[in-house]
Amino acid sequence: MSALSESRNPGATRSLQVVATAGHVDHGKSALILRLTGMDPDRLAEEKRRGLTIDLGFAWTALPSGQEIGFVDVPGHERFVRNMLAGVGPVRLVLFVVAADEGWKPQSEEHLQIVDVLGAHGAVVALTKRDLVDEPAIQARTLEVRGRLEDTRLAGSAIVACSASTGEGMEQLIGALDHMVGNAPRPDSTGRPRLFVDRVFTIKGAGTVVTGTLTGGPIAVGQEAEVLPPGHRARIRGLQTHKRSLEVAQPVSRVAVNLTGLPTSELERGDVLGLPGQWRGTSVFEAWVRPVRGLDHPLTHRGAYKLYAGSAERDARIRFHGASELRTGERAFARITVSRPVVLDLGDSFVLREAGRQQTVAGGEVLDTDPPARPGPDPAARLRARIGLDRATLACRTVIDRGAIRTPEIAVLAGVTPEEVAAHGAVRLEGWLVAPDVLQGAAGELSAALRAYHSKHPLRPGFEVSEARVLLGQHHRVLSDPGLAEAVLGSLAASGAIVREGAVVRLPEHRASTTGREDADRLVAAVEGGEPTPPTVRELVAAGFGPELIRAVCADGRLVRISQEIVIGPTMLARAEHLVRAHGAPPGLTVSGFREALGTSRKYALPILEFFDASGLTRRQGDVRLLRAR
Repeated sequence: MSALSESRNPGATRSLQVVATAGHVDHGKSALILRLTGMDPDRLAEEKRRGLTIDLGFAWTALPSGQEIGFVDVPGHERFVRNMLAGVGPVRLVLFVVAADEGWKPQSEEHLQIVDVLGAHGAVVALTKRDLVDEPAIQARTLEVRGRLEDTRLAGSAIVACSASTGEGMEQLIGALDHMVGNAPRPDSTGRPRLFVDRVFTIKGAGTVVTGTLTGGPIAVGQEAEVLPPGHRARIRGLQTHKRSLEVAQPVSRVAVNLTGLPTSELERGDVLGLPGQWRGTSVFEAWVRPVRGLDHPLTHRGAYKLYAGSAERDARIRFHGASELRTGERAFARITVSRPVVLDLGDSFVLREAGRQQTVAGGEVLDTDPPARPGPDPAARLRARIGLDRATLACRTVIDRGAIRTPEIAVLAGVTPEEVAAHGAVRLEGWLVAPDVLQGAAGELSAALRAYHSKHPLRPGFEVSEARVLLGQHHRVLSDPGLAEAVLGSLAASGAIVREGAVVRLPEHRASTTGREDADRLVAAVEGGEPTPPTVRELVAAGFGPELIRAVCADGRLVRISQEIVIGPTMLARAEHLVRAHGAPPGLTVSGFREALGTSRKYALPILEFFDASGLTRRQGDVRLLRAR
């Protein structure tokens, strides 16, 4: 990035493609890139001195079709596989290099394993150094390579014999690259740009610069950017692609970003640059995992692994769902925990290497970036239901798995709009997206509770809204959020499932009649007015108070049924209990003593004491009552 201050083309919104090299050390990857582009990708002095690519190199060219491509040249030596992964991680087009004079080598195999599990969208195989071997050897090498590619994503790729030294076969190689790029799937633009940082440096007079592969959406000069996982904010001062300054950089392309307000000490390879609030780092995610072919030992829960995703590297632990180990040829769902947050998207591919052996052992695809804290009774089934879904359907599946999600969260979790998720079945409620079964279950649970309540308390209009919120939270943990519970109540009221009147909710068919309430008031007055010798149940019925009314008023707690024939008010009951507690110590309280103290007759005193016996307050010992020991 040599001329950040040069004039920009305001209308330039260049769409490019990025191709990563792969292959064994010293098979001629860098020489081939130099021949294709005229640029030496080896930028480090040590690389030039040793003739060995150590870190990532970058170059670019225009193809005959006019399509521009950028190359990420990766090291081939086994000691630098982690650097190779940082470069190839975000890239899905591959130039795979095999030397015709040496053929397939160990790092050829490991690099193939890596690009295979990362999900290459296209590849061209360059059979380099063809000037060093004869035609029969070229044919033999071609057959060998074709066999090695079988049962991988690179099967059927064009294989072109060429020489970076003489130029032989280069025209055919360029044609194959042009065909691959022209037939590559168009980049998935979610409107959420994500640049995987692979270099961080400073330019005098310009400041902090990061480079990486941009996917997901465009970024523009003047925008505020967020660097994750640390969460630092900075302003985009300048953009360059292929040393041309731009106002807007488009995916998929190699981009250099000049940032203001952020020192290089706050940045590192593996960070992600995006727009504020669009991404979030995660330390736990769920995925399907597949061991690489030919792995001679199983993956286990006890293993220590390195995760490579985008340009990031993290220590990782794996917990398989429904299995304790995983062997080559198998596939399993897993929960993966990483040492530091990593920025992932649904559908991202990743690589796992064993930390101890420094060996690539598996790859996989992200199915859930924010899994539920409790995996549930059948997490494998839950994850299996997510495979093959488009982004909006997958987002709706996320809502179903959680029960409900705040509306702004869905864009961060899945990169889709609330409208798209609602179109796939989720229900929008006042800042929330809710699973239909949660709403239906809440309606059923609340209706059943209200039905029972109305049956028990026919004279009451309904129960308090606060009680309804508690009930909803017990039905589904996500409904314990007061705001969501309120939104659900509002939705149920709007649909006619319940009626909300002020602070009370009821079923539509329930009516607590005014006449019934007036009758209840008269009944309470009749009983309390007759205390301490209130009318008996028989006398109350004779006075016109029906048995159902008496039961309903007692169920409401306005009266207490002491026995089949005796009802009293709560005040008289409280006085009676106070007397028992005051005089229930040895030698105890006799019926006559209790009767006199309460100012009533034996007809009432004895049933009240028997009521206290039954409730556990007192116990009878001979002719006296004693407080029961607690």
